[in-house]
Amino acid sequence: MDDQGVRLAERIRGERESRAWSLDELGRRSGVSRAMISKIERCEASPTATVLVKLAGAFDLTLAGLIARAANAGGRVVRAADQPLWRDPATGYLRRQIFARADHPLELARVELPAHARVNAGARTYLKTRHIVWVLEGLLIIEEGEEKHKLAAGDCLSFNLPAQITYANETSGMCTYLVIVERSETA
Repeated sequence: MDDQGVRLAERIRGERESRAWSLDELGRRSGVSRAMISKIERCEASPTATVLVKLAGAFDLTLAGLIARAANAGGRVVRAADQPLWRDPATGYLRRQIFARADHPLELARVELPAHARVNAGARTYLKTRHIVWVLEGLLIIEEGEEKHKLAAGDCLSFNLPAQITYANETSGMCTYLVIVERSETA
């Protein structure tokens, strides 16, 4: 496990312990098994994007917020070299957290979704947030509940309804997109 993975594991344990939650309580709130959470916290397993989204949601954080906390990000200037990178071990999805601060309502991330990869995000991810996805290159399929959106380079989609979301790259090339998130109590 790389340094970012270790910091992420430590942050998950810290978030859980700061709330005085047991592994069982975090499992109940997130839908992630106690055994998996324990393995992640002991750096014996790298969490997938789907698992991280569930854990972040249980802490009432976005994925970006959890990653930023793990990296101790928070300054006004975020140098490229300091932007946290995280790779999903299951899909190869690469997320660069460009901007995320607890005192600011916006988050910005750049995602590279490899060929034929699919990433699921549970409905809880979209509670109290609004999202905009802007495709930079490639073709992205976003499945929003029963709706399916096909986005090419330059296309944009906004959504904030709590629904199961799947990001899919059904092509043989890389798909790169930006995700802009607005956190709000009333979003």
